[in-house]
Amino acid sequence: MAQARKVIITSAVTGAIHTPTMSPHLPITQDEIADAAIGAAEAGAAILHLHTRDPNDGRPSQDPEHFEPVLQKVASNTDAVVNITTGGSPHMSVEERMQPVATFKPELASLNMGSMNFGLFPMLDKYSSFQNEWEREHLENSRDLVFKNTFADIQRILEIGNANGTRFEFECYDISHLYNLAHFQGRGLARGPLFVQSVFGLLGGIGGHPEDLMHMHRTADRLLEDYQWSILGAGKNQQPLATMGATMGSHIRVGLEDSLWIGPGKLAESNAAQVAKMRNIVEELGMEVATPDEARTILGLKGADQVKF
Repeated sequence: MAQARKVIITSAVTGAIHTPTMSPHLPITQDEIADAAIGAAEAGAAILHLHTRDPNDGRPSQDPEHFEPVLQKVASNTDAVVNITTGGSPHMSVEERMQPVATFKPELASLNMGSMNFGLFPMLDKYSSFQNEWEREHLENSRDLVFKNTFADIQRILEIGNANGTRFEFECYDISHLYNLAHFQGRGLARGPLFVQSVFGLLGGIGGHPEDLMHMHRTADRLLEDYQWSILGAGKNQQPLATMGATMGSHIRVGLEDSLWIGPGKLAESNAAQVAKMRNIVEELGMEVATPDEARTILGLKGADQVKF
């Protein structure tokens, strides 16, 4: 009998886009982030994509001291693959964004594959007031923000990761990012199997139309060798594009970093709820959700015993 295809579910549990005012369910403190990650793993996520926040006001933070308790608690309670961000927040310097990966040497890290406009300001229209003043500034300042990821920045992060055995989730927000990734693969700095995360629906990147997804897929197939494809749909695009991608052979990413919603007009109460919903869809489509160890094999990861947390 034919074997069911294994689909890797990634859960991105808090991120740096959404702010505390936007949802009472957004994890803020180190314990909340760790517990959310563990719950997502129990629901079927093989990979946990981690950002952290300042527990006092929810501001995004790349301080290794904010990461350490999250990483230790997650590692003590699940065998899921930990994926640490190098994206951090678009408002941070590249040096600040790189600190946690350089410190903790995870199996997997995210890597943004090009500079881009990163517009969060439309969300200002949805809220009359904010719990913290930084939230308004965070959104307003994105009108005049370039999320810096130059060729030098990308090469530096690749070299650090390669030296530590860390592989990458290559976040591609537009077609040009696939070309950038092909450039680095051609130079031998980005090594297969590539884990390509196609990101849809953020203002400044490619849109969330099904034609955009198919265009990204065709282009990746044409440009890249030895790659695994995954779909990230922002906001309302999360579930429809993840489902479409899964039917086309992709892995999927969900989580409160990418969307606060579980359905039209209904806030997701947890990352685990989003994972469970997508797991059900994947299984109804006749596929199986990959375990953490299966994800390690598919992506060629070094193993949890080789990290520094």
